[in-house]
Amino acid sequence: MSGAGKKVADVALKASRTIDWEGMARLLVTDEARKEFATLRRAFDEVNSTLQTKFSQEPEPIDWEYYRKGIGSRLVDMYKEAYDSIQIPKYVDTVTPQYKPKFDALLVELKEAEEKSLKESERLEKEIVEVQEMKKKISTMTANEYFEKHPELKKKFDDEIRNDYWGY
Repeated sequence: MSGAGKKVADVALKASRTIDWEGMARLLVTDEARKEFATLRRAFDEVNSTLQTKFSQEPEPIDWEYYRKGIGSRLVDMYKEAYDSIQIPKYVDTVTPQYKPKFDALLVELKEAEEKSLKESERLEKEIVEVQEMKKKISTMTANEYFEKHPELKKKFDDEIRNDYWGY
């Protein structure tokens, strides 16, 4: 197997192990998104399977003696010499170093956005609970009880009364 082919197969295998397919599937909301995701996963598995079977095997060595008997040693030696002289260039990855810093920066940005989103979700959950409690109590609540929860409104109303501003 060529070095580049083996590297591609190894990377594909590692990628398939590190992808949290179930975790990503839980984030999908619509049926259309789930269908597209299933299609993506099937395509990934097919490509990964092809890479594993095609590139993970060493090619069978050529039996030069077999061909010498049938064709003749002079022609076979000429082909063997040409075969041995083939130099397969090594793959040099010039793309990954260019995009690795950008990807790492995006990961940091993603983590920050995730933390911000979780904090906002917590805040909204608390606000929902407060509104639901208020909804239950509003019919029996006095103005003083309401103003205890919202002192800024009490101050605003007191200022309006003190300044003799009645809204007209």
